[in-house]
Amino acid sequence: MTDLKSDQEEQAGSKPFRLVKFFSYTSIGVVIVTTLVLAWVISNYTTKALLDRSKEYNLVLAKNLSHQIFQQFVLPLALQNRQIAVQDPRQFKKLDDIVRNATHGVNIKSVTIYSKKENIVSYSTNSDRMGKKGLAGEGYDLAIEGESTSSFEVRGSLLNLLPGSPDVSCIIKTSIPLRKERPFSVDESVMGVIEIVQDLSDDLEALINLQGTILITSIVIMAALFGVLSMIVHRADLIIEERARERRRLEEKLNANQRLASLGKMVASVSHEIKNPLGIIHSTAEILGKRIAKVAPGKEHLATIIIDETTRLDGIVREFLDFARPRSPKLKNVAINDIIRKASSFMGANLAKRGVTVRLNLADNLPWIMGDYDQLYQAVMNIVVNGAQAMPQGGEVRITSRLHGHRLLVEIADQGCGMDAKAVEQAFNPFFTTKSRGTGLGLAIVKNIVEQHHAEITVESNEGRGTTFTLAFPVARK
Repeated sequence: MTDLKSDQEEQAGSKPFRLVKFFSYTSIGVVIVTTLVLAWVISNYTTKALLDRSKEYNLVLAKNLSHQIFQQFVLPLALQNRQIAVQDPRQFKKLDDIVRNATHGVNIKSVTIYSKKENIVSYSTNSDRMGKKGLAGEGYDLAIEGESTSSFEVRGSLLNLLPGSPDVSCIIKTSIPLRKERPFSVDESVMGVIEIVQDLSDDLEALINLQGTILITSIVIMAALFGVLSMIVHRADLIIEERARERRRLEEKLNANQRLASLGKMVASVSHEIKNPLGIIHSTAEILGKRIAKVAPGKEHLATIIIDETTRLDGIVREFLDFARPRSPKLKNVAINDIIRKASSFMGANLAKRGVTVRLNLADNLPWIMGDYDQLYQAVMNIVVNGAQAMPQGGEVRITSRLHGHRLLVEIADQGCGMDAKAVEQAFNPFFTTKSRGTGLGLAIVKNIVEQHHAEITVESNEGRGTTFTLAFPVARK
């Protein structure tokens, strides 16, 4: 029920962020599409503007050329009462000079003058076309009627940026009537048609490259924005997930502490009620043993059994009380090596009887740690005893102390039977034990002591290869 409630709270807490993610991704998607469309529209508008301006410029150029031809070629011949005969080399040379001077500096592909009759090429900057008939297009007929026209032949788009695409081509063809001009003529009749062909391929290619640059730049910028937004959203996801895990962990710890607090109160109450009668039984057994020794010699071992068992029960009750009512440590500078040596010396003889030896590997000149001497002594004792009990056939307990960064490490390793992964996970849980006799409170008490010293305790174990407990203490500041 608690897990279901936590999941519901987590989902409820993440809903606002899901909305933020949805609107963020939607917004960036709209911005990307809008930017690409805008870039496309601007590029197409620029291309259209270039073509329209080129069309207007070509018309102006063609009209100016028509004026120059009439003023500098047709009119002088008329004043001299000479016939226009472009096939005459001198007339052709003069007309060619006029045309080339008028179009100098302009990227003109060709200039062609068609006669009014029979659509014959009277003049062309392309000598191969001279004298040929029927080369003019639709613009000729309109120009003969007095209307100026321009047409485009465009082949090129953004697809031409792809490798292997054909070359870009843009040709503008302008046709205007070659008229007589007033006041030198009574009317403005059409004498022929001037056709100007201009090559705008380079300009169109430059525009297509500009379009590609704009689109690629827009895509790169939008991709970068999208990447940054994705990173922010992903980071926010991780933070929210981590906070959710931390909240669940704290809730579990709080629930566990509440259960342990309730259990501790019950254990303390029961232990207190047991301790007094147990003391009375112990004292009575001692007195009874003395009397039995006088009345029935040889039977006093019965009283000794009662005394031993009450002593063992007293130890169990004391463990319950230590767990239920942990004492606050009295912190001061202590040397961890002194605690280890004292514990080893105190237990050495008793452990030796069981075939267990304690080997010390203590680093020199270790810094002080802030701790309660008695509580740390109890913690080391409990771990060593736990290791000895794991070696019923005897073995070695190795205690190592060393400095690692800003922490002082104490490692206590045995050569016992070890634990499986499930047992390792529950090793510090109250009342968990793998032994046939025991309360399962020893390691739980050790963990409480270590955590009250702002330190950490970890355990590594392999079945059949032993167990290692590591205590990591922060180094005391000088």
